[in-house]
Amino acid sequence: MTGLFSYPKRNLRKLIKNGDFKEAIELGNNLEEKYSQDHDFLFIMGSMFYILEDPKMTLHYIDRVLEISEYDVEALSLKLRVHQHLKENDIAIECCKKILSVNSDNYEVKDVLTELEG
Repeated sequence: MTGLFSYPKRNLRKLIKNGDFKEAIELGNNLEEKYSQDHDFLFIMGSMFYILEDPKMTLHYIDRVLEISEYDVEALSLKLRVHQHLKENDIAIECCKKILSVNSDNYEVKDVLTELEG
């Protein structure tokens, strides 16, 4: 049993990759107190809930990632997709602008921004 917790984020990723979402959620909930400020852990959890199509939980974790690293492009991209899906265009536009402030060559985001503003 010790091996299971030696590399908890790796185990969490493996459970998600294998589609063992119930076990991944349980493990994540058990680890959350210890990793509550861990950027990678929070992103993994947010990504899992994105896969599970749970926008509320996705944003819960991704917003926490962005509290730690405001201009994390991967987290902003995930947040953008969720808000775009929810038709919350103002927030999606804000995400696009932050992404482009970090990576002005992101043509996919430029296209999304043009679509949202048009």
